[in-house]
Amino acid sequence: MKWAEAIPTRFAYGEELVALGHELPNLVVLEADISKSTQTYRFAKAFPERFFQMGVAESNMMLVAAGLATTGKIPFASTYAVFGTMRACEQVRTFIAHTHLNVKIACSHGGVTPGNDGVTHQATEDLGIMRTIPGITIIVPADYHATRKLVRAAAHHVGPVYLRFTRDPVPVIYREEDEFTIGKGKQLRSGSDVSLIAIGDMVAIALEAHEQLAQRGIQADVIDIHTLKPLDREIIVASARKTRRVVTLEDHQIHGGLGSAVAEVLGEECPTPLRRIGLRDTFAESGEYRLLLRKYGMDADAVVAAAMELLQR
Repeated sequence: MKWAEAIPTRFAYGEELVALGHELPNLVVLEADISKSTQTYRFAKAFPERFFQMGVAESNMMLVAAGLATTGKIPFASTYAVFGTMRACEQVRTFIAHTHLNVKIACSHGGVTPGNDGVTHQATEDLGIMRTIPGITIIVPADYHATRKLVRAAAHHVGPVYLRFTRDPVPVIYREEDEFTIGKGKQLRSGSDVSLIAIGDMVAIALEAHEQLAQRGIQADVIDIHTLKPLDREIIVASARKTRRVVTLEDHQIHGGLGSAVAEVLGEECPTPLRRIGLRDTFAESGEYRLLLRKYGMDADAVVAAAMELLQR
């Protein structure tokens, strides 16, 4: 992977908001005092009358977004993932999800990608929290181009959506012309020995692991589950039936997120040996993003080791 050409996915979010603003006059953006970080300042500059700075009051921001949605607006409520899913959880659950309002909760700083910001800003529980709330679509793009396409898809999707972006740069994987459908994963590599099923920034790690495994003569499926909910059960089961071994990769606790979701599918439809790559019931610490991945067993070497262990069973 070309990490030198990496781009934070939050940059793509800010740029696509401006493009959508020109097309959708009812799209509005709410921000919780960090517009430079979330990149919503771009929208504020282009459409100041449709941008609402709510201050450090994330719970209130969600209530305002819910109210705007009842008037026919398409609100994008932006903040850090830790605040959008924890500080404002009750408001998201009761006033957005329960009433199935057309609110987009767009959060930067997902996972350990805000490495140097430390545990207070590293959202490693957010996907599990959102996944348990009925009716919320969960989208985690893998790179710049995927983010632009999936933000656009979210804007046109009717109903609550949670979008998660990276603070730190991640490699560009896709081409500008690639298309994405909410709820349908994408197969990036094909192999018959092991399945690497990844989400968000960990898709790049899966591709790195694929290259290392190929050097050992091992061919891996690589699947990007950009939509955690609704989950593409079909692509997961088809890959598991082919390879008979699955490794999941997520920048999140191994409980409640992608690994749990895949385990549930396999347990119900296709029992398969599984290894989960992610944080193992621990908080991370401050540090450079890729060094944190290595420390917590979430880098390509750890993925290769998990795949080899399954192959040797």
